[in-house]
Amino acid sequence: MATTSAFLLLPLLLLLHLAIAAHGIGINYGTLGDNLPPPAAVANFLKTKTTIDRVKIYDVNPDILRAFAGSGISVTVTAPNGDIAALTKIDSARQWVATHIKPFHPQTKINYILVGSEVLHWGDTNMIRGLVPAMRTLHSALLAEGITDIKVTTAHSLAIMRSSIPPSMGRFRPGYAKHVLGPMLKFLRETRTPLMVNPYPYFGYNGKNVNFLLFRPNRGLYDRYTKRSYTNQFDALMDAVHSAMNALGYGDVDIAVGETGWPSVCDGWDACSVANAQSFNRELVKHLATGKGTPLMPNRSFETYIFALFNENQKPGPIAERNWGLFQPDFTPVYDSGILRNGQAVTPARPTPTRPAAPTKPAPAVGGQKWCVPKADASNQALQANINYVCSQGVDCRPIQPGGDCFAANNVKALATYAMNAYYQANGRHDFNCDFSQTGVITTTNPSHDKCKI
Repeated sequence: MATTSAFLLLPLLLLLHLAIAAHGIGINYGTLGDNLPPPAAVANFLKTKTTIDRVKIYDVNPDILRAFAGSGISVTVTAPNGDIAALTKIDSARQWVATHIKPFHPQTKINYILVGSEVLHWGDTNMIRGLVPAMRTLHSALLAEGITDIKVTTAHSLAIMRSSIPPSMGRFRPGYAKHVLGPMLKFLRETRTPLMVNPYPYFGYNGKNVNFLLFRPNRGLYDRYTKRSYTNQFDALMDAVHSAMNALGYGDVDIAVGETGWPSVCDGWDACSVANAQSFNRELVKHLATGKGTPLMPNRSFETYIFALFNENQKPGPIAERNWGLFQPDFTPVYDSGILRNGQAVTPARPTPTRPAAPTKPAPAVGGQKWCVPKADASNQALQANINYVCSQGVDCRPIQPGGDCFAANNVKALATYAMNAYYQANGRHDFNCDFSQTGVITTTNPSHDKCKI
């Protein structure tokens, strides 16, 4: 009997893995760690050991783009929030494409460029105002450079929603709906590109609804307006977004999931555990692989990127922020998420010590240290955009706020010096992390002064 069960299990696993590939299960590949494997090892691991056929990164890291060349794995790249202002101008957008995309395309299968990350959540007024124009201009720049197979979109947190319960009454926040999301959806319809959202059932945890969040048996949620029942929060959130799009007349535009996941460790909150993270991600993969869609979107599939590939020990914030990964940096699974080929175990590629998270504020200077500072000819507008971007990425910007050691009233360059270097140091001190749309430069001269330790 055991032999027969094992014989039947293999075809079922194979079918599941084929279904996963068919319905677009990807992974977010973050790099905020000082013990992560090189990009070439990551590309080989994903190609040979997992069913993942697409990754999403948070920049245009040339090392990663080179590593995935010829791998057959699609890559979604991100133009940083600080690039939005420049991307509204066609000449700057074409230069951006020539610098960051053309050297790698088509050897690397770049499928999307995201203009910024959760701009409506973190961006300032100018950034938000420039978002849709930047998307349109970047699309035009790609076509002008002869690139027709890369789509332009952006990822949104669900802070764009005014309401999401019941799902049929989901609506966008009024100001965003009229001035940003409506024009954006028009562009996405024209270019046949999905709206990308980041639904996290985890953030809806209240101590009583864990089964509903984790795809476990539960009483469900009944929508009295549509007379449809929901067995999980993921479907409810997706249908709320769909309802909001439909209310603007764009219910036909596809939806992609840029991020979703569950942390395996956190501090003082019982929502986090290996068992809960495994339940969410494994059941999510199975749910998506069925292709049955949601109550309001039956039989629709959703390209989905799980957050995240690795536990990243240098991410700032609570403990949970460093423990969203499906794998440790040595490729050891944190738990069985259902994405390994044939459920195989993985032998660690190279054991690495676990180090405590690096402080967000850069450490004092040591011999041979490098700093990231603004170029002498960088405009105040560009530097302000850099500050806004850095401070939206979890970097501690309190030192450049009023009362902070590095605050300098009406001196954007001084504020940007701290912010840009803080980002550079926190992201591993790679030279490309000091690019900032060609407004940053590496120096070996410590820019610290007075009480401001940079």
